[in-house]
Amino acid sequence: MTDPDRTPNPERRKGSKAPAPAPDKAALPRATSRQAEKPPVTQAQVPEAQSPDIQATGSHDADQLPKDLAAGLLDSPIFGDAVIAGPAGGHQPEAEELIDFVPQLLPMYPGNEPFLARFLPRSAPQYYGLNTEFCDLHAFLKYLHEHTWHGYLQAALGDQNAYVLLYEGRTVAAAAASATGELALGELLSFYEEGATLSAHPLSPTFAHVLSGVGSRAWKFNLTEDFTGLHARPTGAIFYDRGEIVATMPATLPYEGAFPAPLRPQTLILPRSLAGWAHHSYSLTLRGRDALNAITDIHLEFKHKHGPAGLGLLRAVSQNLSPAEYAMREDLALHEIEPLLDTFMKGGYLRDQ
Repeated sequence: MTDPDRTPNPERRKGSKAPAPAPDKAALPRATSRQAEKPPVTQAQVPEAQSPDIQATGSHDADQLPKDLAAGLLDSPIFGDAVIAGPAGGHQPEAEELIDFVPQLLPMYPGNEPFLARFLPRSAPQYYGLNTEFCDLHAFLKYLHEHTWHGYLQAALGDQNAYVLLYEGRTVAAAAASATGELALGELLSFYEEGATLSAHPLSPTFAHVLSGVGSRAWKFNLTEDFTGLHARPTGAIFYDRGEIVATMPATLPYEGAFPAPLRPQTLILPRSLAGWAHHSYSLTLRGRDALNAITDIHLEFKHKHGPAGLGLLRAVSQNLSPAEYAMREDLALHEIEPLLDTFMKGGYLRDQ
């Protein structure tokens, strides 16, 4: 039986007033939404720095970035996910209606061909103007992972663009003109190495999760009480989180389709062309086999020094898994595995196969 509190119908909430009907008959259906993580604001209340026309002022000036980028990344303020617009018809909700108010997000790249880019919400950049002259992209991605950052990256090289979505600091979706997933992630890294500038735009964890299922194809929409993902239609898109509408967006597809989000978004792994070491095969040396044998002194020493993470990597190698396969199975980032692999190779625990 469907929980009535989770049914997307604002009129089922006790004590809430029904909003005035919108004159636009094509307006999206209203549904109950959970209280927003930030209080809704009108356009007039948005500070200048949060205006849809993003301005390069204050601490966001690239010239003001510290030489030690990682030490000063958190100095820049995080802007909101989007300017929240009112319902169709210009109706401004009363205070008691705010709990039933569904925000409308604005698309950052309206009409863009890659599906992921088309549905990315407008968000002022937290970091922008990054390039190879002062920022190592791999170090930057590691930093975002360590701080469980949510948002998306955009790299522009001439008229070429690539987009990568991060959830909990992990790369979980990517899109470029002719690729998605791991290949698109590789294109963003290639563009960056060729001189592209990169910007990073923060999102709420909820919106990042909803978008994590957007890939190269849409599926038949089937609304369930726990559906999380994006419902795209010719009249607009609806963001769902566990069966509830949390936002809408005037971004469309020519047909109706759904992009369901996984329960836990999986980390994208770099392709062989950019991380050959991760797709290479390794084997245990005699010392490595002793490190896995619980009755040896080497095992005790190894366990004390490298812990479960080190033992896990050795066991994966003993099962003929490549580092990339191990990272996918355990949902790990490659930068977590690479230093361990290098240490074990130098320590005589592993060898190339």
